[in-house]
Amino acid sequence: MKKKTTFYTEISYILGLVIMAFAAAFTEKADFGMSMVVAPAYIIHLKVSEFLPWFTFGVAEYCFQGLLLIVTVIIMRKFRLSYLFSFVTAVLYGTLLDIAMKIIAPLPDTLFAVRIVWYIIGTVLCSFAVSLFFHTYLSPEAYELIVKELSAKFSFDINKVKTAYDCFSVVLGIILSFSFFGFGVFEGVKLGTVICAFINGFLIGKFSKLLEHFFEFKNRLSIEKYFR
Repeated sequence: MKKKTTFYTEISYILGLVIMAFAAAFTEKADFGMSMVVAPAYIIHLKVSEFLPWFTFGVAEYCFQGLLLIVTVIIMRKFRLSYLFSFVTAVLYGTLLDIAMKIIAPLPDTLFAVRIVWYIIGTVLCSFAVSLFFHTYLSPEAYELIVKELSAKFSFDINKVKTAYDCFSVVLGIILSFSFFGFGVFEGVKLGTVICAFINGFLIGKFSKLLEHFFEFKNRLSIEKYFR
């Protein structure tokens, strides 16, 4: 049996952040709709940035995730150090997202066919990034953390909680879009959002199996206990 290559979980975390940032940037470039979980933050960014130009997509991301973490603390009725680390992850991701959007800003986005390419790249990168996050102990973004905490507290199936949260995000995104831009106007939540909802889980599973086929994930640092 072929020996697997060691892949450190800390590297998996860093790569996951960078790839996820570019995934969101390409998806935004395509303008077919954001993924379910980031749609509310994106819509808030679109509205607030009209009168506060510094309120970028990245800033909206970690502000919204900070709110989610506050909700998590209220529901759980306790604060864990991992919640703070999760916010750090959100800030790092938001910063990288703004950088990624500036990098790909010069790319063309007028042709429909080109936008499809950007959407495919964004969707594939997003799934790959999530599969990398599944192989690290470091605190995930608030989107994943709240699902994990709620399923543990109430002994719910985590997949059902994830599905429920995704549905909530879509509904919230539609409500925000209608409230900010007028009834019937879909900003952030479009056909691409629906497609992503159907194929994201499948792609994540395939990428996870591929990673585990070639790599053995190990911790390089002895700090996992601080993230439990």
